[in-house]
Amino acid sequence: MTGLRIGVVGGSIAGCAMAIAATRAGAEVTVHERSDGALQERGFGIVMPPSLHRELLASGYLGADMETVPVGTRVWLTRAPGGRSTRELARQRAPVAACNWGLLWRALRGRVGAGVYRRGLPVESVARAASGRGVIRTGDGEREYDIVVGADGHGSVTRAWMAPDVRPLPAGYLAWRGTVPLDVLGDLPGPLELLRDAWATLGFPGGHAVFYVIPGPVTGSRLLAYVVYGAAPRGTGPDAYVHELAGEHFPAEWAEVVARGGAGARGVHPVADFMAPLVAEPPFLLAGDAAGVTRPHTASGAVKALQDALCLERALRGGAASVAEALGRYAEERTAEGTRLVELGRRLGHHLVERTPDWAAMGPAEVEAWSRAALNGARSYLYGGVHRP
Repeated sequence: MTGLRIGVVGGSIAGCAMAIAATRAGAEVTVHERSDGALQERGFGIVMPPSLHRELLASGYLGADMETVPVGTRVWLTRAPGGRSTRELARQRAPVAACNWGLLWRALRGRVGAGVYRRGLPVESVARAASGRGVIRTGDGEREYDIVVGADGHGSVTRAWMAPDVRPLPAGYLAWRGTVPLDVLGDLPGPLELLRDAWATLGFPGGHAVFYVIPGPVTGSRLLAYVVYGAAPRGTGPDAYVHELAGEHFPAEWAEVVARGGAGARGVHPVADFMAPLVAEPPFLLAGDAAGVTRPHTASGAVKALQDALCLERALRGGAASVAEALGRYAEERTAEGTRLVELGRRLGHHLVERTPDWAAMGPAEVEAWSRAALNGARSYLYGGVHRP
């Protein structure tokens, strides 16, 4: 399986990771990225399992110079009844490596050769040539490849060719994401002390919020990243509504964290999910959000894209006799995993947003029982053993 020509549609995290995988497997790779600028400003905080981070370091996808913030504990919080103070419900062993989306993209992009990465030429369409190879069409012509990787996000032109009937399924609620520099939170000792070695989930009626520390854009700097999940507002703009939501339901210090996240450091989007019925059909395969999007409660967007890349490398280097056999191995593993994550995301969304428990009545035993019910036997690196605060 050496000597292949592989074209990658999309140059974000998934596209760069797939390009690295294909190059490591001996292929000649070209990445087609529609944007003419750098992508590091896209996205906010993300997390990944420490085991995956170690694997990416050991295999050369990432370098040790890409900063992460490793923490080992998940703390469950809510607002104390009748006041604005914080009540801690439980602690779970849930190690994560917290990352900055932009720094992760920059680290992966640095391992994709300059001549490989073609910027500013959107892919207009893909097709299958009479030879059976894949065709990528851009404004400057057509190119044929042995494999075309669709890593072009939820609006993928590659998926539109493979599975034109797949549409996102709205969850019916929103996610507000933001970041705040730690140096503007010095007068909020409670959140800063707790997040020194943990990440937090704050439950409220009709939703929850997640807080964690990530590396900032300058080496050694830190940002507090947050995401708030709740119903769409009525009669007010979604950007202003998150302040109302936090003010009404959060402990005072945590509401202030959200209040200090300026509009320029915050984004809001509807939560939705979908999954392609099959993520590879020679000569095409899908990766990252092009293959499927799960509700973000699984924290698997970038994780799934990186695992897709590792799977592609294994498939190409694993002794397959043909492109079809290699892509068949990829499809078998990654279709099943994507489907599992979509189902898990829907269950977690039901328990965390659509039918929230009475958080104020919960303690360690209740959080443990609730977690087991929400997972329903599924595995997730975000949930571990519960112990008392």
